[in-house]
Amino acid sequence: MRCTPRLAWRATWLLVVPVITVAGCAAPQFTYVRDSPANTYFKVPYQWHKISDSSLSAQLKSRGFRAGPGLWDAGYDADGLPSASHVLSASATKPFALALVSPLSRAASDIMSYNLLRDFILPVTPAQRQAAAGRGFPLSRFQLMSDSVITPGSGVHGIREIFSYTYPDGNTDTFDQVALTNSVSTMVYLLLVHCLSSCYSKNSSQIDTVMKSFTVRSP
Repeated sequence: MRCTPRLAWRATWLLVVPVITVAGCAAPQFTYVRDSPANTYFKVPYQWHKISDSSLSAQLKSRGFRAGPGLWDAGYDADGLPSASHVLSASATKPFALALVSPLSRAASDIMSYNLLRDFILPVTPAQRQAAAGRGFPLSRFQLMSDSVITPGSGVHGIREIFSYTYPDGNTDTFDQVALTNSVSTMVYLLLVHCLSSCYSKNSSQIDTVMKSFTVRSP
């Protein structure tokens, strides 16, 4: 009579222990990415892969971005075969995150505006899209899905916009961008996540979590 409860308790304990052990060994949910000198950070799903700094810089340079003094960049790719080539590629079937922190020249600071933040990576405003088309910009069928001014605090302010472009091969990409500047317009802080529009629709909740995590604490 006395053995039955003890055996039942021990059996239950043996079942519980493996569950606790598995839970204790679970992989973290997110990778936290920081640029400590600029007080900037964000998080991406743990399964996203970091792109090497040299590969990312080379890819950005090939697309016309020039690294000035003080520039910080980081790239994370959700693709099983991560590649820096996905940074602005029409073949990004999984989300790709690009973060940039860059000081501005005196001339750029003097003319900083919300529209300049909107057009920081790709032409978004009507004037810049028209000018880009005149220079032979290859993307077309622009569609603006969302545009809002955001003020995270401490003088930091900027925009979040979601838009799409169609590439010459017919693929349509959706871009989700947060671009911020500090109270004296001497820095730009940018996070851009993009992938094919079908991918974006499928992963919109996850991407929104990444975008909302982008934090700048201006000194």
